[in-house]
Amino acid sequence: MKVVIIGCGRVGGLLAAWLDASGHDVIIMDLLTRSFDRLPATFGGEAVRGDGTDEDALRRAGADGADIFLALTEGDNRNIMAAQLAREALGIGKVYAKVNDPMRAQAYAELGIGTVCRSTMIADALLGAMGLPEGSEPSVRPGAEHDHAPIGAAATAGHGED
Repeated sequence: MKVVIIGCGRVGGLLAAWLDASGHDVIIMDLLTRSFDRLPATFGGEAVRGDGTDEDALRRAGADGADIFLALTEGDNRNIMAAQLAREALGIGKVYAKVNDPMRAQAYAELGIGTVCRSTMIADALLGAMGLPEGSEPSVRPGAEHDHAPIGAAATAGHGED
């Protein structure tokens, strides 16, 4: 499975290492080269310095054809922008963005971008530790289904055929 991860912070670096150790094809991208210091010496994937909100940078990094795209930076807006590019411009079917705001998480999932909301995840973990039932909001929401063809692919299909 080919996985693209934007953000080599604590979560992104850990997931990249685990997925790579499990034999998956991993590309991890971050703006700061020093972020890749989180990766183990045994990391066999690709660590690419670049901006995950830049379509050209994503294409140069090899994001085309990825099975899964994870936007895991510290910024909600940055994650949503990267995820939207992956979904709409690159046509990646499984896309998730880390989002802190539960209301945003629901809205973006309805628009086709899967979300992981760490606010509800932490709240649920604490409720569980206290022996109480989890909250009513899910922490992980898959994106609503839509046509996975990249933007422009459908527009050019069939042209010149009269």
